[in-house]
Amino acid sequence: MLVHGSIVDARRTWRHQRELADSWSLCIPNRPGFAGSPPLARGDFELEAPLIAELLGEGSHLVGHSYGAVIALLAAARAPGAVRSLIVSEPGALRIAADDPTVAALLEGGEELYRQGPALEPSAFLRMFRAGVHSSHLTPAQLPDWLEHGARLAARERPPWEAEIPFETLRTAAFPKLVISGGHSPAFETVCDVLAERIEAERAILAGRGHTIPSVGAPYNALVHEFLARA
Repeated sequence: MLVHGSIVDARRTWRHQRELADSWSLCIPNRPGFAGSPPLARGDFELEAPLIAELLGEGSHLVGHSYGAVIALLAAARAPGAVRSLIVSEPGALRIAADDPTVAALLEGGEELYRQGPALEPSAFLRMFRAGVHSSHLTPAQLPDWLEHGARLAARERPPWEAEIPFETLRTAAFPKLVISGGHSPAFETVCDVLAERIEAERAILAGRGHTIPSVGAPYNALVHEFLARA
């Protein structure tokens, strides 16, 4: 189960992961509002986590990136018996490490961006958002319809750092956990370190594509495959 983040839909987020289908059955849902998936009033991790938990069925490996990593953490805690393993990359749960100066600065910038979000032009919001998280995606001068739509969804979604991560539930859950960062941001490295320590997860760094870690491609897929095989 691959859960995508903000702005970019499931097919585009996980386009480099298709080769995993040689060994695994992939479920790649679109979050509400993306690619024809019925929308919510606004994106909200608290409302979306139960939807992902329901899709886990009798048992699935759960992988989430960015906003989708926050959703995956909450879904895993909601239905731990249905989770075979959990992999998250750079969740936006910044408040778990807000006492760190680099995280506090990123959080302050994020809060200001989300305050302005609904009033900004989609292209302006998107450029500021991607600069803040060190996305490797290129932002064209003229946004295609799908990208403008994704920017509008992100501009009004509930900020991911408002999530209350159930550390104890995740720490004591029987399934293996892995936290991945991209080696590009001291703030995200700290967030991922804190998360891994508090839920007793393995830790990995995959550099080369900034925050856009699944786009690393083959090294990401090899890490995921090896972890799932051990799980």
